[in-house]
Amino acid sequence: MSDGNDWDDAFANMAHVPNADRLPDFWATRAAAYRSTQAPARLQEDLSYGDGARQRLDILWPDGAAHGLAVFVHGGYWMRLDKSYWTDLAEGARARGWAVCIPSYTLTPQARISAITADIGRAINMSAARVEGPICLAGHSAGGHLVTRMLCDDSPLIEAVRARIMHTLSISGLHDLRPLMQTQMNETLHLDDQEAWAESPVLHAPGVFSPLTCWVGGGERPEFIRQARLMAMIWQGLDVATACHIDGTHNHFTILEGLKDAQSPLTDAFLGSPPSEGVGT
Repeated sequence: MSDGNDWDDAFANMAHVPNADRLPDFWATRAAAYRSTQAPARLQEDLSYGDGARQRLDILWPDGAAHGLAVFVHGGYWMRLDKSYWTDLAEGARARGWAVCIPSYTLTPQARISAITADIGRAINMSAARVEGPICLAGHSAGGHLVTRMLCDDSPLIEAVRARIMHTLSISGLHDLRPLMQTQMNETLHLDDQEAWAESPVLHAPGVFSPLTCWVGGGERPEFIRQARLMAMIWQGLDVATACHIDGTHNHFTILEGLKDAQSPLTDAFLGSPPSEGVGT
């Protein structure tokens, strides 16, 4: 830990949200209840995009023809959770006529973060082959890192898929991984200088120039607000249309609730209508 910065505390979201230890069970129960309401034709589960046990994704289909593909990538610091916790967050986009893909991915320490980036690339390439039309990406926390990595100059996405990306939404995303090397989490992440630099979107040139929105709660840890502003500011200077939106007093977990609502500003942003405010709001 460097002098003056407690990086463990800077990234300790659950420690600063009352009763946060109950949230994983709450998310899992709520998502399972939502899945139980979906007709078999509207929910395809455990589609394989690789040979690994966690290289699986779900697709939730709208009632009519899909306008395009909306992908949501979950967080958990690349080392916990899976797609089954988040199914209900597809409802806002699904109700608006989009097919929603939610992938799991191999976790650390079994895989390095660079391999997880490759996992998400494979998942999006595969789901894009199943769903025609534009693509909108969203990810939360570590998932925000992973979707912004899809936009970088070394993106694992095939060219035809990159060309379809209409908008990307990084919700409380991690875009500069270097501080994580100074946390206890790095005993699991195993980040070194080379990988932290290679896997930090803010240190890349963009390879996709469609709009990018960084969305973060006003009640989050200051480091997450800094990371959102940093990503939007750096890539704005590289000719990407960026926006940074600080959403009220939401914490790192309540920030996601808007994805359940088809008419919420967060769902609007997911599907390509970023807030009118510019960087730093």
